[in-house]
Amino acid sequence: MTDENRPHDDRDENAYDFRAIESRWAPVWEEMQPFSISEDDADRPRKYILDMFPYPSGDLHMGHAEQYALGDIVARYWRQRGFSVLHPIGWDSFGLPAENAAIKRGVDPRVWTYENIAQQKASMKRYAASFDWSRVLHTSDPEYYRWNQWLFLKMYEKGLAYRKDSWVNWDPVDQTVLANEQVLADGTSERSGAVVVKKKLTQWYFKITDYADRLLDDLNQLEGSWPSKVLAMQRNWIGRSTGADVDFLIEGHHSPVTVFTTRPDTLFGATFMVVAPDSDLAAELVAGSTPEVRMRFQDYLEQVQKKSEIDRQDTSREKTGVFLDRWAINPVTGERMPVWAADYVLADYGHGAVMAVPAHDQRDLDFARAFDLPVKVVVDTNAPVTGAMPVITPEMLETGDIPELNPSHTGEALTGDGRLINSGPLDGLSKQNAIKRVIELLEERGTGRAAKTYRLRDWLISRQRFWGTPIPIMYTEDGTEVPVPMDALPVRLPDTEGLDLKPKGTSPLGGAADWVATTTPDGQPARRDTDTMDTFVDSSWYFLRFLDPNDATRAFDPAEAEKWAPVDQYVGGVEHAILHLLYARFITKVLFDLGYVSFTEPFSALLNQGMVVLNGAKMSKSKGNIVTFTDGVDDFGVDAVRLTMAFAGPPEDDIDWADVSPTGSQKFLARAWRLANEVSSPVDADPSTGDPALRRATHRFLAEGPGLMESFKFNVVVARSMELVNAIRKAVDSGPGAADPAVREAVEAVTVALSIFAPYTAEDMWQRLGRGDASRGRDGLVAFAGWRKADPLLLVEEAVTAVVQVDGKVRDRLEVSPKIGNDELEQLALASAAVQRAIGDRPIARVIARAPRVVNIATQR
Repeated sequence: MTDENRPHDDRDENAYDFRAIESRWAPVWEEMQPFSISEDDADRPRKYILDMFPYPSGDLHMGHAEQYALGDIVARYWRQRGFSVLHPIGWDSFGLPAENAAIKRGVDPRVWTYENIAQQKASMKRYAASFDWSRVLHTSDPEYYRWNQWLFLKMYEKGLAYRKDSWVNWDPVDQTVLANEQVLADGTSERSGAVVVKKKLTQWYFKITDYADRLLDDLNQLEGSWPSKVLAMQRNWIGRSTGADVDFLIEGHHSPVTVFTTRPDTLFGATFMVVAPDSDLAAELVAGSTPEVRMRFQDYLEQVQKKSEIDRQDTSREKTGVFLDRWAINPVTGERMPVWAADYVLADYGHGAVMAVPAHDQRDLDFARAFDLPVKVVVDTNAPVTGAMPVITPEMLETGDIPELNPSHTGEALTGDGRLINSGPLDGLSKQNAIKRVIELLEERGTGRAAKTYRLRDWLISRQRFWGTPIPIMYTEDGTEVPVPMDALPVRLPDTEGLDLKPKGTSPLGGAADWVATTTPDGQPARRDTDTMDTFVDSSWYFLRFLDPNDATRAFDPAEAEKWAPVDQYVGGVEHAILHLLYARFITKVLFDLGYVSFTEPFSALLNQGMVVLNGAKMSKSKGNIVTFTDGVDDFGVDAVRLTMAFAGPPEDDIDWADVSPTGSQKFLARAWRLANEVSSPVDADPSTGDPALRRATHRFLAEGPGLMESFKFNVVVARSMELVNAIRKAVDSGPGAADPAVREAVEAVTVALSIFAPYTAEDMWQRLGRGDASRGRDGLVAFAGWRKADPLLLVEEAVTAVVQVDGKVRDRLEVSPKIGNDELEQLALASAAVQRAIGDRPIARVIARAPRVVNIATQR
């Protein structure tokens, strides 16, 4: 270490100057790189702590200040507990924002991206984030996205990557497709805010639905270590439903149409069929119809394509549809059922068609009433599920003898459980028994079978933009797909010179003629796929690349994965509760099946942080309420900002910057720092000779800290630190004084705790206490000092206060041993003069002693 970077001792400086402290220690850490994994860590237990890596959209903001404070707190805590901590950082640097910004500025996306990365990296270093800076990765580096392409080809070999024509979500502003998850609840794009429309394209998909059951069932492994809200969101998104696939013949159609239903017990009540207007089935059924039907259908389809899926599923909307002039045959009744196209059925749910049972489904009933279609009741929801039931005939329903069971009259579908009626062999059965029996009947006839379906759809990964991972597939002149050979990876992005990046509905890569034209391994002329991959592919496995981001021979070393993974603690925003986490879980299971990892879940524990807002509103440039990261640390100092983020409340709660006090944090740090200056006992002084009361307070702090930290009660640990500082101040000013070894012990305990939250201040305190010596490497830093064990003898209370009540009123307080028994406590209470005065001459009815805390005395009145 150079002399100019060696910290110096300024004991004469009694003013807390955060700028001077930061400038003292930042170059020391930069030179030492103390948080890189070294050979000295080999014998320590391991922890892999990971923050969700940032997108380089500009400098850090206050949301980053919270996230990276929390993640760093966790990493620094486990180092103090003696663990070797892997805590890496990188940048999720592909994506639309960079490309759009580059188009706006007329520059290469690479320039904009890497300039922002440099700015964010400098800010993170200033923020004292204890990252292993030797493991930095950028997903836009060819050295990284080469392995995205490797992963794609491995999935292609396994049949998990495939290409098909389908209706997709189209962002008309960004001119690219969106996965279902990227369409907001109001039907707009999460990126551009534009209303999403449907468009038919040939796209690449990952077959995530093959893993639907495992993705759902394995969530049980994460109970208690992931937030329950996140687990619920994942379960709802996967959305498993059980029921039956039922085959319906359609007159004039070449093959049966399969319909999934969760209520096969109501099959006798199916009176019409509804297909999604944007499904392939609807197009097939219309193809053979009259010109009038085809025209009517086409007009309707164009209307539907302008609506979002959210709109289409709105149950309060008036039902619309068009008759396709086709008839299906009910497989259990043999009755003809009209086939309609209606927008409340989605093409990608089940098989894109539903059997309509209007008596027992509200949407079907609303449709039937709108178009005067038949309604047939097949479940008596008034009947008990056990015991005898009355026989209800169709005639009784038609004549109105039981009007409450006629949805045609009431407009309310009968959706509850009950007994089957008007259903032939199912009559009298309960719902569950009827489901079982009708599936048996369908299987016997070869017209159906038990089945499951999911809300989860396959992962659409194609993007029609430049700034992403090129898909490693070529096409020969006859359209045959040819994978790029592994030894030819990476397929690099071309230069942007002469390339128009503006969105135009097709990928800008199509304009790079020299890049598109290629040859297959056997010498045939071919063209490259011009789409790029969804950036969620990049972030689905990056935690494994961090194990050795400079390895040019493989995506990651399975031996290192065995050593470090899965991630012990993942930290990030709840906004990624579905997309990113689901995809990372899926890819991990694929890698498990391929034999590359021995675990099936990527993140063992998850900590979500809240948002940082201002006066109750989300910060945004348009609202003019931005508090920038730079302003925050310039005004208050890094440590005050970090401490404020930790002290504001539970990590998952939002922080309103208007309600917190970085000034208060700054003042507290100054108080603690001054105590380190005042300690005058020798480094090797025996604390057991010091003030017993202060020692007990110190060791209670040491004993409580780990449990609080590991339950993420960071604000409570900060509060306990403040209480201990107050106790130390009192001992120095009006007790035994700064020379008391117990004062040194207490200040050192505070310093180690503050190293987790406020590393600059703590490191300076450690040096001033005579403990720090940067020339000894990280062993001379407080960051590696270790959380000291509490002395159990000092945790035993010497005395506790017992409250004595007479007839419900407190009459005395007794200082007693915590080991006192009930009988002895009762005798002491009765001997109390205050208690005797309160009793007077009244007889005692009863005495209840609960040692060592309370005695209740009741008298006769």
